[in-house]
Amino acid sequence: MKTLKSLFDSNRIWAEQIEKEQPGFFEQLSKQQTPEYLWIGCADSRVPANEIINLPPGEVFVHRNIANVVVHTDLNCLSVIQYAVEVLKVKHIIVCGHYGCGGVAASLDDNDHGLIDNWLQHIRDVYRFHSAELDSIEDPTAKKERLCELNVIEQVGNVCATRTVRTAFKNGQNLNIHGWIYRLEDGLLQDLGVTVTGLE
Repeated sequence: MKTLKSLFDSNRIWAEQIEKEQPGFFEQLSKQQTPEYLWIGCADSRVPANEIINLPPGEVFVHRNIANVVVHTDLNCLSVIQYAVEVLKVKHIIVCGHYGCGGVAASLDDNDHGLIDNWLQHIRDVYRFHSAELDSIEDPTAKKERLCELNVIEQVGNVCATRTVRTAFKNGQNLNIHGWIYRLEDGLLQDLGVTVTGLE
């Protein structure tokens, strides 16, 4: 049986390089986890949270799924949010989508995608909420990009509607929810201008 030796070799090289550049890094990292950020992003392999914002391990708590969706029946995502807010006391929750998202594109076609169609229905709902705007966009690429943006905005709203976040706001906890989007073609982030800092 193959053990993916090349990945273990890469890991060893990476760990040695980090230790050489920052002696004691891993020992210190193992003793604490105090990130200020929770990143809710897409599972797309081209969108690695830490690398995009150039932060080392330990600085960002991360949850990823297909098309960065926050659903009130997804106990995995809700548990991550609860732990990040109540235990880690993160100050920022970033919902980050990306242009060229395969999940968003798949939600727009009529093909049978199997089990994932159940998940994609959440994005189809976003389309339904904003159908007047989206149906007025003739260019297919522009329509997909706008749906990527609207999906992020809807998910920010979903994060804010969770019991955990509402309770944190009610208790005056320093917590900010942000909606961002990432462009694969140039590696740059864009703030979508949806930042929520309290119940109001």
